[in-house]
Amino acid sequence: FQMKKADIQNEIYPRTNNQLNYFEELRNLQNQLVIGIGPAGCGKTYFACQRAINEYQSKAIKKIVITRPLISVEREEIGFLPGTISEKMDPWTRPIVDVLSDLITKEEVEKMILSNIIELSPLAYMRGRTFKDTFIVADEMQNSSPNQMKMLTTRIGDGSKMIINGDLQQSDYYKNEKNGLYDLIYRVSQFYDPSKYENTDYNKITICNMDKSDVYRSPVVLKILDIYDKKYMSKNSSLSYKNDNNKKFNITHNS
Repeated sequence: FQMKKADIQNEIYPRTNNQLNYFEELRNLQNQLVIGIGPAGCGKTYFACQRAINEYQSKAIKKIVITRPLISVEREEIGFLPGTISEKMDPWTRPIVDVLSDLITKEEVEKMILSNIIELSPLAYMRGRTFKDTFIVADEMQNSSPNQMKMLTTRIGDGSKMIINGDLQQSDYYKNEKNGLYDLIYRVSQFYDPSKYENTDYNKITICNMDKSDVYRSPVVLKILDIYDKKYMSKNSSLSYKNDNNKKFNITHNS
């Protein structure tokens, strides 16, 4: 399958300084590993997918791999689900496929998946592999374990770039100190010395932080993030409401 050399149809550009930093680090040829941290809506997945398509179109890479932890089937095999691996992955990778379809066309994305140019694979299936000339997007990695993260990041081969995205405030399974994203960031910040690698290619590791101010979705998303932000909750607060039968209920919050 040969993708048409048409421009990306919905290419977007950064709107904030944090987004710009992430955008530029994705383009930096010295970066083999970019870690994007931030809440939903700040562009982590969109910019990563956009860069993946750009690099495939320019023939800098030969393949795009999309992976994420399947946290809802953590204790089960996905073999019981019907269809191919890509079809089994659909409930978890649909948001990324939607982004890719927005960047090019749905038909091109489907052809690339059928041709194995775009591979959708569970994180558990990364073990034992080495990716060469590949752009890897690992999403929702706050739901990985430290062992899974170590396994994934050691899959990077020659000519490849890996983007690890996640939101440390949205782990569905692990507490911060026990999830793979937190563990990786801690290890990089404690043990990695960028000054040793300034003048060599393809070995730089970069962490890009984004926050609520970088969210570009409906304005209501910012309000929802505020609502769920603990600092806005008093230590002892109460809420009362009435149900359909006009019976009053009281809820007391103790932090």
